[in-house]
Amino acid sequence: MDTAADITAMRRAIALAARGLGSTSPNPVVGCVVLDSAGRPVGEGYHRRAGGPHAEIHALREAGERARGGTAYVTLEPCNHTGRTGPCAQALIEAGVARVVHAVDDPNPQATGGANTLRAAGIEVRGGLLAEEAEAGNAAWLTSLRLGRPYVLWKYAATLDGRVAAADGTSRWITSPESRADVHRLRAEADAVVVGSGTARTDDPQLAARGIEGAVQPLRVVVDTDAAAVRPGARVLDDTAPSLIAVAEDADTGHLPAAAVLPLPRAAAGPGLDVPALLAALYGRGVRSVLLEGGPTLAGAFVAAGVVDKVVGYLAPVLLGAGPSALADAGITTIAEALRLDVTETVRIGPDLRVTAVPGPTRKGI
Repeated sequence: MDTAADITAMRRAIALAARGLGSTSPNPVVGCVVLDSAGRPVGEGYHRRAGGPHAEIHALREAGERARGGTAYVTLEPCNHTGRTGPCAQALIEAGVARVVHAVDDPNPQATGGANTLRAAGIEVRGGLLAEEAEAGNAAWLTSLRLGRPYVLWKYAATLDGRVAAADGTSRWITSPESRADVHRLRAEADAVVVGSGTARTDDPQLAARGIEGAVQPLRVVVDTDAAAVRPGARVLDDTAPSLIAVAEDADTGHLPAAAVLPLPRAAAGPGLDVPALLAALYGRGVRSVLLEGGPTLAGAFVAAGVVDKVVGYLAPVLLGAGPSALADAGITTIAEALRLDVTETVRIGPDLRVTAVPGPTRKGI
C-alpha cells in the first residue's frame, strides 16, 4: 500500500522531471528522488539534457552512501541498456538501494526491462505510483514513441467570440503580455515551432523562445507550400535558431537557402502539403514535440489529419464580431463528426483565460 511519504516523494520526482522539458529530446523527461533507510530525502535529480546523466545518476550522486538501504522514486522505469550513458538499473543496484518505485513502465523496447533486472538483484520494485500524473508530464515523448510521429500541441490566441484577427486583418495584440510570455514557455518546451505561410507573410515572425533563461531554441518550421511567403531577409531565416521551410516538391526555391528547404508532397486532397509527411520528416530529424502556432488554415489541416494531441487556447476578454475564426476547414461537416475534447485545465493568465484540452480517448489513437 502506498504511503503518504511514497506519494510525496513521487510527486516531487514528477515536478523535477518537468524541469527538463525542452532540453532532453529525443529522450524523455525523468525525475528521481532518493530517501534513506529512515525515509529522509537525501538526493534528487532530473534528466537535464540528451547525452547527459539520467535522473537516477544525479540523485544517487547527491545521496552517496546514504542511498544504501533506501528507496528511489523514479517517474519512468529505470533504463536497462547502455547508450550514451550506462544503465540506471545497474547504478541503483550498485548504490545498494533496497526499494525502487517507478510511475510509468518504459515502453521503449531498447530500454525496458529495468524492473526485472532490479528484482533479480533482490530489490523490491513497485510500479504504477501516480502513473497518470507522470504520463501527463511525459506526454510528448510517450506519444512520439507509441505513434512514431511528433506530439502536436496546437496553440492559438483568440477573442472571446473566437476571432484570431479583425475583419481588416489586424491581429496584434489580441491577448495580453502575460499570455504572450506564457507562449514563449511553450516554445521553449517544444522541439519545433510550426507556422503557415499566412502567418509568415503577415507577421514575419522570428519564432524564437524569448525571456526563458537557459532555453534551447526550437527548430523553426514554416509551411510555405509554393515558396512564396518566406523571402530573403525574413526574420525566421536569421541565426537565432535552425529553420526549415517546408515546400511542395515542385516549388521554385531558388531564393531560399538550400539547407533550409524541406521538399514534401502536396496534400492528396485540398491545398497545402501532406501533413503526415511533414511530421514524418520532422520525426526523422529527431523532433519529438511540435508547437503548432500556424493560422486557421494550417490548424484545420492538422485537425483534419487527426494529429492534434493537445489544444491550448488563450481567450482574451475582447469581442470583434467579424474576422477569421481560430479554426478553418477541418473536414468536419456535421455536429456528429465534431472533435470532442476533454478540458484538463483552465487558468487565468493576466486578464485572459488559458484553456487546455485533449481529444477524447477514442480519438487519440494510442
